Amino acid sequence: MSMPFYVSPEQLMKDRADFARKGIARGRSVVAVQYADGVLFVSENPSQALHKVSEIYDRIAFAAVGRYNEFENLRIAGVRLADMRGYAYDRRDVTGRGLANAYAQTLGTIFSSGGEKPYEVELFVAEIGDSPADDQLYRLTYDGQVADEHGYAVMGGAADVVATHLEEHYTEGATLEAAVRLAVSALGHSESDDRVIPVEDLEVAVLDRTRTQPRKFSRLSPARLQALLGERGASTSAPDVADAAAPPSAEPPIAPPG
Repeated sequence: MSMPFYVSPEQLMKDRADFARKGIARGRSVVAVQYADGVLFVSENPSQALHKVSEIYDRIAFAAVGRYNEFENLRIAGVRLADMRGYAYDRRDVTGRGLANAYAQTLGTIFSSGGEKPYEVELFVAEIGDSPADDQLYRLTYDGQVADEHGYAVMGGAADVVATHLEEHYTEGATLEAAVRLAVSALGHSESDDRVIPVEDLEVAVLDRTRTQPRKFSRLSPARLQALLGERGASTSAPDVADAAAPPSAEPPIAPPG
């Protein structure tokens, strides 16, 4: 009788973590920035239908990077949990902290299970309060770890490079215009050069405490986003050889969010 193949628990967890991290790094970064009137989310996302930033409840938003089908399942589960809790108890009983804990338990269980692959996702759960001091921003990793972020946070893609740019230029209590400009410039920043991301390739949403409606989540239209960004110069995204040889009328393919 052949002996079963043995892998130490430490090596198994390391392999699962490496697998998840590689999948997340292939996606485009998502930036969250706290500003004077709420929390801003910005991502480079050419798709107009597959969103990476969404509303969960009145004052709570969700953002994710990684495999779309996996974080979409988590988003739907979060909406259902929030709706049931708000209906059974009170709308004020639905909190960002409670949702973050629920997501952490789900991700941790999946990561520790040997029966299925770990989720290749990272999440933001944000909730705004009546003042900037009451705002909450949680970052959840593929293995269920939760971090309470302050000021700004970034996940996916070249997260280290984007985070360094944010750290150097972030100002607490900034206006929405300044926060949008900072987030977009950080996403376009790289170690070699900076590029200008076209407005149509940006997905931008806010939790805005100044809105009179109970629901504080709002997406910024391309027209408003263009007004906030103003003149930024020509796009510096360098086409590759195949794109350079294509006729001017050729349109680049639209990739789903990663």
